[in-house]
Amino acid sequence: MDSLALYVHWPFCLAKCPYCDFNSHVRERIDQDRFATALRRELAWEAARLGRRRLTSIFFGGGTPSLMAPATVGALIDDASRWFDPVAGIEITLEANPTSVEAARFAGFRAAGVNRVSVGVQSLDPAALAFLGRQHSADQAVAALQVARRIFPRVSFDLIYARPGQTEADWRAELRRALALASDHLSLYQLTIEPGTRFAALAARGELHLPDGDVAAALYEATAEEAAAFGLAAYEVSNYARPGAESRHNLSYWRYEDYAGIGPGAHGRLTLDGTRRATVRQRAPEAWAARVARSGHGTSEDVTVPPEEQAREALLMGLRLAEGIDAAQFATRTGVALEAALNPQMLAAAEAEGYLVRAEGRLCATGPGRLRLDALLAAIVA
Repeated sequence: MDSLALYVHWPFCLAKCPYCDFNSHVRERIDQDRFATALRRELAWEAARLGRRRLTSIFFGGGTPSLMAPATVGALIDDASRWFDPVAGIEITLEANPTSVEAARFAGFRAAGVNRVSVGVQSLDPAALAFLGRQHSADQAVAALQVARRIFPRVSFDLIYARPGQTEADWRAELRRALALASDHLSLYQLTIEPGTRFAALAARGELHLPDGDVAAALYEATAEEAAAFGLAAYEVSNYARPGAESRHNLSYWRYEDYAGIGPGAHGRLTLDGTRRATVRQRAPEAWAARVARSGHGTSEDVTVPPEEQAREALLMGLRLAEGIDAAQFATRTGVALEAALNPQMLAAAEAEGYLVRAEGRLCATGPGRLRLDALLAAIVA
């Protein structure tokens, strides 16, 4: 039976962060019943065309899924468990922001079936939180992590680094404090300027300057050292975990396995009748909900992914992992031999420079290779 990871997108936030280009929206009032009904209907439609699959994970992302009613989360978990066959110990993750109101809802999400929470801490520095436009304080972030640790078997948290004026000493202290509170899993995000965001407008006016590449690289390398002190290893470019605490859901993406995405703007990669397909849902929440009400789903795009594009996607995702890419699995999933998807001259050069290694049927990026992975991928992908 084919396996499947399920992603559920809740697009609403209390405020739009100035760095964020995700599909997130602020509304004075959210019609919880309307969007809960639409999500459940779209899930039923997707399940009907996929048939029974081994369900390996469910991930509630956003937006801010902790603004969902716990009853909605529970209903979607129940539906997914009815339409598919959950594996033993299925991972069910919900992203949460650490405002006091949402932390108080953690017990409700745990009762609904969530067994892993990912807390959007972003920083434990009050000035940085204000700069990042976050709606919580450092004390609320600490309290949310403490509550999460009591309620959920598994806890992850997010931090943003390479902020203006950030020093390595301050970053190391911030990391140690956060890891001491929740040292199972860390997701790390470098602050970047994304088009269409408020930070992009500030940068264009010369009012925002990010640290240069050398500073960012030093902060990144400091992260690995501090995480290792707490028993966390870098299993992916931006993710650190204790052994066994890796995000199984995200591993499905990076290993180029099947995943279904429901909700506004959600993406999916699905194998149907032996063909790999890319799906995208209508992005605007209200338009998506209206489309689901009319048609049972909010799909705006559902196209075949050609083998060469599959190979490119699998390379871009798989080389992010410390485990790298298994050549045999790559060929089975994409229909393209790994060697055929690579530029042989650039591959040889990357190996000679110590950025890539090939051993025992796998291709892996080394530590130095992962530091410059974007440039490396642009060079080696045929």
